[in-house]
Amino acid sequence: MMRLFLVVALLLATVPASAAGEVKNPGVYTYLTISDADSLDPAYSYDTASHMLGMNLYEPLFQFEKTSTSKLIPLIAAEVPSQENGGISPDGRTYAIPIRKGVRFHDGTPMTPEDVKWSIQRFILFDRAAGPSALLMEPLLGYASTRGEDGKILPDVWKDLQRAVSLQGDKLILRLPRPYAPLLTILASWAPVLPKAWAVQNGDWDGTEATWQKHNNPSKESSPFFERAMGTGPFKLERWDRKTKEFILARNELYWRAPAKLKNVVIKGVAEFGTRKLMLQAGDADAIYADRPLLTQLQGIPGVKVIDDLPTVEMSPVVFFTYQINAQGNSFLGSGKLDGKGIPADFFSDKDVRKAFAYAFDYKGFISDVMRGKGTQATGPIPKSLPGHNPKGRKYSLDMKKAEEHFRKAWGGKVWEQGFKFTIAFNTANLPRQTVCQILKRNVEGLNPKFKIDVRAVEWPTFLDNYKQSKLPIFVMGWNADYPDPHNFAFPMLHSKGDYPATQKFKNPEFDRLVEEANAETSASRRKDLYAKLQDLAFEEAPQLYIIDAVRYRTQREWVKGWYHNPIFPDSPYGSYFYPISKE
Repeated sequence: MMRLFLVVALLLATVPASAAGEVKNPGVYTYLTISDADSLDPAYSYDTASHMLGMNLYEPLFQFEKTSTSKLIPLIAAEVPSQENGGISPDGRTYAIPIRKGVRFHDGTPMTPEDVKWSIQRFILFDRAAGPSALLMEPLLGYASTRGEDGKILPDVWKDLQRAVSLQGDKLILRLPRPYAPLLTILASWAPVLPKAWAVQNGDWDGTEATWQKHNNPSKESSPFFERAMGTGPFKLERWDRKTKEFILARNELYWRAPAKLKNVVIKGVAEFGTRKLMLQAGDADAIYADRPLLTQLQGIPGVKVIDDLPTVEMSPVVFFTYQINAQGNSFLGSGKLDGKGIPADFFSDKDVRKAFAYAFDYKGFISDVMRGKGTQATGPIPKSLPGHNPKGRKYSLDMKKAEEHFRKAWGGKVWEQGFKFTIAFNTANLPRQTVCQILKRNVEGLNPKFKIDVRAVEWPTFLDNYKQSKLPIFVMGWNADYPDPHNFAFPMLHSKGDYPATQKFKNPEFDRLVEEANAETSASRRKDLYAKLQDLAFEEAPQLYIIDAVRYRTQREWVKGWYHNPIFPDSPYGSYFYPISKE
């Protein structure tokens, strides 16, 4: 079926673009990307492809005002609370948020404050491994997981949650154990409102203490929201064809604001860049995903606009080392032994191995040749658009002599003597990440003929499944901000409870202490110092390789109007908040 679509697409692409000024398929906006979504459940999904869809189908309490990363406007909330309007207590620990009236779900059912409370509680309690729940658990409960080191449910979770999230009339009341400045910006992207009654009818959590643990750390497919959607957003899900990676969204005619200008939005995963480009050229696509190396192939196309130098709040690509690889049924690590035909599961727990790889990467070459000079070398996990970034931080450079020195010391000399073989994976059609893998392969293999690395393209959902199960020895991914604060990079990338270290099986008490201390610090200068220490430690330990602080570009038809770039919005500048967009 996929092959058939591509043939049709290529035939369509031979048709000339519509005449100047004539809009093709008005009312239908088509975005071609490279990745399928992982899940449509907002409490489960934690990837940009899924989150972008969710932000068009569901609505959180607040929203960033157009391009701003600091000013909020109310969505499901009736107003943004502040100490000035009495919505935030003088000690910063209690929030009273009035809930908007007159909002309905896609099936016409009225949304209630109980739906809001239940949705936030569900978002926290589901707490799937390496998922998004910690974003609200930290500020509201004071800890980042519902489970202890032994995997068992902590005894006070339910009691703490009832203290933290409740209703008072039509107001949502949030009580924090301590002030947490970024809370409102987190609620501008996460824990959108779901329909409790619909969910319970379809087998989801019923909101009681007696049953919540059955839904803790669930499997992806067990949720009724996995491939269905029932939100309050400006678009509703008409169809998700998982075989062709195609979503069709329809305008929500019951939307509480004026209905969207677009009647339908089509989002389709097309791995081949040539097909995406030809469909854009023919006017059969309105915007496409395209990496930096492909920019020159998109410039000068009649009727197509390239918007460059768009700011980001992200760190991508990043190379991650898995300290304890899940060896069960795992073809990525070969024989599973240090015998020249594989690697042991704890291969990357040796710092010399990680440092050898760090010195074997050509950072300057990647930035100048692959990213066309658009960006600067990263000095740590915190991007330069945020406070806490240290422009003077230590950074690795290509040094093959040092790479060899570390390989010779690794595992008591056995790595150099025996050699190794394993596989690095990247998500299909992501050209920069593919290039990162190929640079590592070329340079590392050039040091010793006994070093062998295979590079394998993996479809996004499959890649995520392997990543979550810690089966990837090395993986190349990135981090886009969930909210604009350095903690949102320090925690998920370096704290043992964070998204990546939990998967990497990387844990260091000093990292945890610095992350927690910096987050609790109210002095900007002391906070900056703590983040500088944290990033210096990250250089020394090298659990991850940070490559570039980048800018991005967007390619769209000139008839697309109303689009704006907010670097916090998931998948921006490629994917979009479709509500303000029109074709004129």
